[in-house]
Order: sequence, then structure tokens, then C-alpha cells
Amino acid sequence: MRIDILTLFPMMFYNVINSSMMNIAQQKDIVDIRVTNIRNFTYDKHHKVDEKPYGGGPGMLMKPEPIFRAVESIWHPPDIKPLLILLSPQGEVFDQHLAKKLSEERHLIMICGHYEGVDERVRQGLSPKEISVGDYVLTGGELPAMIITDAVTRLLPGALGGKDSTHLESFQSNLLEYPQYTKPEVWRDMKVPDILKSGHHKKICEWQHQQAKLRTQKRRPDLLKQNKKVEHDESS
Repeated sequence: MRIDILTLFPMMFYNVINSSMMNIAQQKDIVDIRVTNIRNFTYDKHHKVDEKPYGGGPGMLMKPEPIFRAVESIWHPPDIKPLLILLSPQGEVFDQHLAKKLSEERHLIMICGHYEGVDERVRQGLSPKEISVGDYVLTGGELPAMIITDAVTRLLPGALGGKDSTHLESFQSNLLEYPQYTKPEVWRDMKVPDILKSGHHKKICEWQHQQAKLRTQKRRPDLLKQNKKVEHDESS
């Protein structure tokens, strides 16, 4: 997979994409992550990327020309069109299911908005998929782009090593992950449950599933409602 990130602040990304799992995935040629500075596609001597909005209003808007040019420097028709993403609080809320869908794409281009957002013609002319990481407002799209890149990369085959590494993680089946323990067996009077030391794999799996359901019921009952809705829709 190739992931291109278009931003006004490329320095924000370098430590993130060159560390931990994302760095390993790039070294294995599982993913190719590239960061492009939108300012490089301005033609004035001041590299101006923003202007006051027509009709008035607070703040500044990102101009359309540099964004279009940045996208067009990466995608060359008639090549297969990548999935264009605009990070925006108005977009579809990002979750694990969307991360899985994005991980099946071959090429993503993410546009990081800033200031008061982008000129509406970016939406009209490029038709990007808009994605939000939650119902709150951030200074720009850089942090959401990092979150999406991390969540998508770890789902790519081989990124985490074993093929089952992501299978039982939180949200994979609309359940939170079950409790996990490691050595020592006892720490400050807190003990590892006996079932996990039993070696009885079937009973351990049953315990893990039960604990996942209990934890989800307590912390995120809305996820269990989603499961019931899916089951109802599939049986209809």
C-alpha cells in the first residue's frame, strides 16, 4: 500500500512514521508512506496558502490551487485513481471497521486541512471522502492523518508479524478486548486468574470471550446493540 499525506507541516510526521510499527512496516516494503508539503505547490514568492473567506467570517481558508496541484503531482490519469481523503470534522467518524475498509485500498491520499478549513472547491473538484476522528475540533488534519495511518498500517498483512495479531483486538467484532496478564503471577496481592494457567485452550477461549462481553457490557454497551442490529439485519 502507498499512503500520501499532504500537509502544511510535514515535520510533525517524521518521528511518528519513522518509529515503531510504521517504521518496521516501511522497512518490510509493506507500506510506502510519503509526506508532501502543500507549500511547495504555491507559485508566489511568499508561498501563500491561505486567504480570507469571501462574504466575511473568522480566520483564513486554505486556497484550492496548491491542494489541487499537490494531488495532481501524485496522481497522473489514466492511472488507477487513489482514494482521496479530506480530514474534516464534518466527515464520517473513523472506527475500526472503516480502518479495515481503508486497509484494502492500494493507494490513499490524505489532505490535511488547517486554519478554518479548505475552499469548498476542493470538495467539488476532487470529491474526497471526508473522515473525522471524533466530534471535536483540532487545529488541523495532521493528528487525524497520523491516527488513520497507524490504524490502517497495522492491519496490512505482515505489519504486526503473526496473521492473528489483530484478530482479537478491541472493536474487531464490536467487542472490547478481554483482560490480559503476564509475569509475575502475583503482583501486590493481585493474581493471574487460574484459568489462564490451566493449559486448557478451549476453556481459556470461552473465558476470554465471556470477559470480552462483560467488559463491553460495562464500558461500551452501545457496541453490543450494534451486534444485535447486525444479527437482526442478517436474519431478515
